[in-house]
Amino acid sequence: MHLPPTSCESTTSMVLYGQTFESRMMLGTSRYPSPQILQDCIQSTRPAFLTVSLRRQLPSTQETPASNGFWELLKSAGTPLLPNTAGCHSLEEVIATAEMAREVFETDWIKLELIGDDYTLQPDTLQLPRAAQSLIQKGFKVLPYCTEDLILCRKLVDVGCQAVMPWAAPIGTGKGPMNPYALRMLREHLDVPMIVDAGLGLPSHAAQVMEWGFDGVLLNTAVALSQNPLLMAKAFDQAVKAGRMAFEAGAIEAQDTPQASTPVLGTPFWHQA
Repeated sequence: MHLPPTSCESTTSMVLYGQTFESRMMLGTSRYPSPQILQDCIQSTRPAFLTVSLRRQLPSTQETPASNGFWELLKSAGTPLLPNTAGCHSLEEVIATAEMAREVFETDWIKLELIGDDYTLQPDTLQLPRAAQSLIQKGFKVLPYCTEDLILCRKLVDVGCQAVMPWAAPIGTGKGPMNPYALRMLREHLDVPMIVDAGLGLPSHAAQVMEWGFDGVLLNTAVALSQNPLLMAKAFDQAVKAGRMAFEAGAIEAQDTPQASTPVLGTPFWHQA
């Protein structure tokens, strides 16, 4: 069971595959109104990772210069990159994309995405453990995008994943945690870092999952498509920290009946009617 720490710890640092990160928030890099706004969001929040898709953007070379400077922006941010295998529908696609991403971005970190349904963008839960195992055997540090299914997440851990990334809701919906029971059950029964990936729409959603003991969140659409991405990024950053702090503090249990905050026994003028 994932219990709150018994001593005062940092509310920011997060450990994944033995590496410490000073933020519990990860930030996607697509769909922002402009590169400058993306850069401002990165600088104001200093996320643990920036996720990037090999299929969306390749770094510039003499043969293929990057016209919008996106690759230069990512390099100048000084934030670790987390390439993903977005758009892959088979094990072969996943492995090929991951190996290209490792060469291009010079990192062993990979966010594993293996899509099983194009409408909901739900992961292929049957093939995901096999894909994760194959990548781990090739030396990757795998962060698998998955559902909140306990059995699936347990199998991912069994094949070597040292962290999992369950969704709160389908990608880009902004609905927040649609199955709180399953998410909380997952948190209570698996003792590995868990990052909620996909479906968060409000800072309160991020605070809520952090209060349940999740270790971090990954955001993209909720920030990039908001009316003020920079302000929203700051709001999410503060919500993540507040939620983690509340978890570490240890919240009271909800009660079915009112409980007086001030005791009446032993107080002046108290008497039995």
